[in-house]
Amino acid sequence: MPTPDFILELRRHVGTMPLPLSGVTAVIVRGDEVLLGRREDTGELTPITGIIDPGEEPADAAAREALEEAGVVITVDRLAWVHQIPRVTYANGDQSDYLDLTFRCSWVSGDPYPADGEMTEVGWYPLSVADLAGDMRRRVEAAVDPAGPARFEGGR
Repeated sequence: MPTPDFILELRRHVGTMPLPLSGVTAVIVRGDEVLLGRREDTGELTPITGIIDPGEEPADAAAREALEEAGVVITVDRLAWVHQIPRVTYANGDQSDYLDLTFRCSWVSGDPYPADGEMTEVGWYPLSVADLAGDMRRRVEAAVDPAGPARFEGGR
């Protein structure tokens, strides 16, 4: 799915200035596998991610993104990690500061496929996350940690 309409409308007013946005990461687990997809824009392997719509509950956003991006139905089990992603500057100069809420989720149904074009491929991978970049690896590790209360950054 392209940039949400509400962000395009905000950009009309603020230009490329940093926008504080909230996002979700759905780490979807099935047995000893995790659902990952290859992003169309960067080629990176990641869990399902997306922006929370205005007024939307974060857990509902995670379930919506799983269906929109990968065509799977999930349950959202628990909050695993809350952290601020370093400022992102896009090729067009737009800047965004994302607060990410990472959820551990369970697969319910559906054969994963790249449903909306944000991913070029989607599939099940072993829970070992050797192919993931640092921040995405930390999101998966937080979500699959069986000990887990949610992790929070900062608070020093």
